Amino acid sequence: MIKKTMVIIFLLFGILNQVSYAHLDNKKFIEVQIHSLDELIALFKKHHYTSKHWQKGNREVPRLIFSGVSEKWKIASSHIPVKQKKQVFFRLMAPLVLMSNENILKEREVVKSASWSSKQLLAIAKKYRLKTKSDSGLTNNERQQLLLQVDIMPPSLALAQAAEESGWATSRFTEEGNAFFGQWDFSGKGMTPKQQRKELGNYGLARFDSPLDSVEAYMLNINTTAAYKKLRILRERLRQENKEITGLALAGTLDKYSERGQAYIDGLRSMIRYNKLEDVDEAYLSDTILIKLVTTK
Repeated sequence: MIKKTMVIIFLLFGILNQVSYAHLDNKKFIEVQIHSLDELIALFKKHHYTSKHWQKGNREVPRLIFSGVSEKWKIASSHIPVKQKKQVFFRLMAPLVLMSNENILKEREVVKSASWSSKQLLAIAKKYRLKTKSDSGLTNNERQQLLLQVDIMPPSLALAQAAEESGWATSRFTEEGNAFFGQWDFSGKGMTPKQQRKELGNYGLARFDSPLDSVEAYMLNINTTAAYKKLRILRERLRQENKEITGLALAGTLDKYSERGQAYIDGLRSMIRYNKLEDVDEAYLSDTILIKLVTTK
């Protein structure tokens, strides 16, 4: 029964090679075929990415990506041990969060050191909506504003929100469009909720080509939207005071992420504590080559 469950859990999570990952095309990677949870666990063990190694203080995380969630996962997940389901979810999502943060830190270095008229700097300013055009240089004040925006999200908080917003990857929107963070889309191209609130306009849930795209969009949303200004200010203050940027601390600023307000914050903090996600804030990416997990059809 255990082996059967282990095979089901992984095949249904939908690690398929149907996404191009265009923004990763210039990076070296290898494809590793996975046919069961046994094989995934063997891969985790090979990279010392297990509970046993974690408990010993190893915080190294391999560079793993996957393409999405299978349509059968929602049905089957109710028959899978909760602890096992959580471990698969967190271990597959953590590398995506860390890789997204890695890219942000590279951008942050550009913001810190590039000349005021650097094309790379101006492109970042445009990306973070500080400038609408990339043909004029940045002032010192604008550079400081950009530093407030171009910064990481604590992995513990990102993982807790991904689990909460996607229902542990069982949401229809996660299955159909890799929507792990419940981001809204007013372009008319989003996935329409069954009970759309017309007074809020013609909105839908944003869809993404891959889970990694969803994580990156979530971080850009946090770093640019006015509703999350409190988070950015607190994060900067923690940096100035040379304190750790933790999920438990920043979660307290997300009262506008959900209509549940304080109850949403309390839920995130409870999830972080119960699942010991604070440890992931200490995690770092390994120097191993990027691994694309794939299965045969």
